[in-house]
Amino acid sequence: MYFGASELIRERARMLRKKTTLSEKLFWSIVSKRQILDLHFRQQHPIHTYIVDFYCHRIKLAIEIDGSIHLNPDNKAYDDEREKVLSEFGITLVRFTNDQVQFEPHEVKKKLVCVCKNLLEAAPPTPQTP
Repeated sequence: MYFGASELIRERARMLRKKTTLSEKLFWSIVSKRQILDLHFRQQHPIHTYIVDFYCHRIKLAIEIDGSIHLNPDNKAYDDEREKVLSEFGITLVRFTNDQVQFEPHEVKKKLVCVCKNLLEAAPPTPQTP
């Protein structure tokens, strides 16, 4: 589930969960309590050497909420490399901006539902418990 994340990365993720941004709090209000197609999302989830803002294990979906710093060329290169590594693990990455989450939450939710439906259709069925 953590794709080899070290204890250091896992500890850093725990610390980040205590310092969520306004946009992350608002996004959490959209995805918490299985509001999106009964899917369970985690906050600040460690994956390999990275921590993604939100993650749904069932459909291998990572979500990043980006501030303006991600427009910086150095950060863009880092983000591109990170997305490449995540895709090698079979993880789909979706990005929303802080502004989208804060000012267009219904559009964010609509796009997220669409992405999740597509991934659910492509995902293998989950085993049923007797």
